Amino acid sequence: MIVLRPGAERGHANHGWLDSFHSFSFGGWHDPSRMGFGPLRVINEDRVEPGGGFAPHGHRDMEIITWVLEGALEHRDSMGNGSVIRPGDAQRMSAGRGVVHSEYNHDPAARVHFLQIWIEPSVRGAEPGYAQRHIAPAARRGRFALVASPDGADDALPILQDARLHAGLFDGAEQCSLVFGAGRRAYVHVARGELEVAGRRLRAGDALECSDEPRLEFSRGLQAEVLVFDLP
Repeated sequence: MIVLRPGAERGHANHGWLDSFHSFSFGGWHDPSRMGFGPLRVINEDRVEPGGGFAPHGHRDMEIITWVLEGALEHRDSMGNGSVIRPGDAQRMSAGRGVVHSEYNHDPAARVHFLQIWIEPSVRGAEPGYAQRHIAPAARRGRFALVASPDGADDALPILQDARLHAGLFDGAEQCSLVFGAGRRAYVHVARGELEVAGRRLRAGDALECSDEPRLEFSRGLQAEVLVFDLP
């Protein structure tokens, strides 16, 4: 079964310094039918204005993945980590029993555009953790690169959940398929551009919720950047 979730139906909040679209219920936007998909709890598409950012704030018991589309996002946390996340970078922060972090756009002229993803962990009260890696466009061009997985295979970011995140870039004649195990679910999110997935034309912000689909085909991209979650 495949359910289309149009990007136009997402929640939206504009705070001036932050323009945010919510794929699932978040903050002041609540939709009982959009509380998550399996352990996938949050996909926020955020645009932060120059000089803006999230002041230090706390999280616990959540796997948080940041995927930057444009610009540069500076991260600092109570574990002593500090980094700048740029396009192609994937950052994972396991909040575990508690962590405080901040995120800022220190560019004086350009906005930063990124996805903030929350996945509920399979264990609670774990030791907080942090990891970051760069995935070159060539590794995603016309195919999928594994970004996060429970075992950290193929240099993927390790997460505390039986979930895998794949990222791909598709344009023109490029095409690829992903295979899913029995009983698995898949969530497809188009971050930019447009492409065809399982015979459906999707545009930026659109998503598919897929249950008991053994294979998905991706093709006919137009400068498309897509994330696919393989979920229990």
